[in-house]
Amino acid sequence: MKFDLTDPALDVTSPVVHAARDDSWYAETNLGWVVLRYTEAGLILKDRRFQQGNAKWPAQNGIHSGLFSDWWKEVLLSIEGEDHSRIRRLLMPAFRNKTIAAMRPRFQALANELIDGFAARGEVEFVSEFAEPYSSRIICILLGLPEDEWPQVAHWADDLGASFSIDVANQVPKIEAALNGLHGYLDEVVADRQANPRDDLVSTLLQAQETEGRLSRHELGVALVFLAFAGMETTRNQLGLALQTLLQHPAQWRLLGEQPDLGGQAVEEVMRVNPTVTWVTREAIEDVDFQGLQIPKGGIVQVLSHSAGTDPSAMPDPSFDISELRPPHLGFGAGVHHCLGHFVARTDMAVALPLLARRMPDAVPDGPGEWMPVSGNTGPLKFPIRFTPGVGAS
Repeated sequence: MKFDLTDPALDVTSPVVHAARDDSWYAETNLGWVVLRYTEAGLILKDRRFQQGNAKWPAQNGIHSGLFSDWWKEVLLSIEGEDHSRIRRLLMPAFRNKTIAAMRPRFQALANELIDGFAARGEVEFVSEFAEPYSSRIICILLGLPEDEWPQVAHWADDLGASFSIDVANQVPKIEAALNGLHGYLDEVVADRQANPRDDLVSTLLQAQETEGRLSRHELGVALVFLAFAGMETTRNQLGLALQTLLQHPAQWRLLGEQPDLGGQAVEEVMRVNPTVTWVTREAIEDVDFQGLQIPKGGIVQVLSHSAGTDPSAMPDPSFDISELRPPHLGFGAGVHHCLGHFVARTDMAVALPLLARRMPDAVPDGPGEWMPVSGNTGPLKFPIRFTPGVGAS
């Protein structure tokens, strides 16, 4: 079995992928190999003979020069070694568990505000009316941007999301226009913080750039653009996928509304069975013999998050259940490239999902919605939901 990861018709959560997993822990693809089982996936993600591997993504799609190609090589996902460690250390204080936990009341107030906007109607287009404004305004809060400017930030971030698309080669003009727009906007923010420092991430990074010499101005711009887009896009998509999964399991949805303390476990369980990041990429930095598979230097392996997360050899009953404690899922990656913003994503979704379940206890999809291909980064484009107004507590 050989998979074409650039085929929009390929569903990496499909029975054909599960059948390949039954046969072997890996399969061949047009981009290298995919890892299908949980144990091998975890080992490869932490194996120092591999690096992240994302830097080659534009070239794999025929994009060898230009603004997008240059920027992609410099984002935190793509850089390695001391540069990666240095920039990650500078960003880390803003993303510590304690820092993000202190924001829970703000996240809760925001979620309730957005639900108030549609609760009386008994219907909502979930992406545009909740997932997108919620994730975008949280990024604005984290970066110290005016919350009322979230629609423009979201528009740029949404266009930059095409960077992860399996159709990326046809999206370059849109991506580069968004890069120019977001870079220009954040340059103005940086100039304002130079004149008027605040207690926010931009001011902290600017101090590291200006007085401590640990961050160049160019690196600062690259980091801010990446944070603004990656944090918004992935959380928006994962919230939509969470609602898709939970509404397919009405008893679980009701349980979440009744027991909001299960919010954290609900996030982990959703990311195990329906992750927005369907591949996690690694590149061999030397010739590797991994359990009999010969991977040459430069060879690419993709860990399939859903296949690993539902592997019956690691989880004898892989069915969806938010009350079950599972082995850690791999949706945030692992090793030195473990997602920097995972506390933000875990916290804001753990706050939002129980509130939605409590206030819309009988929610059901209002039609199929519109969805991205289930390969690469996936999620909803539109997801209409209907429910009985006034049934849930406010």
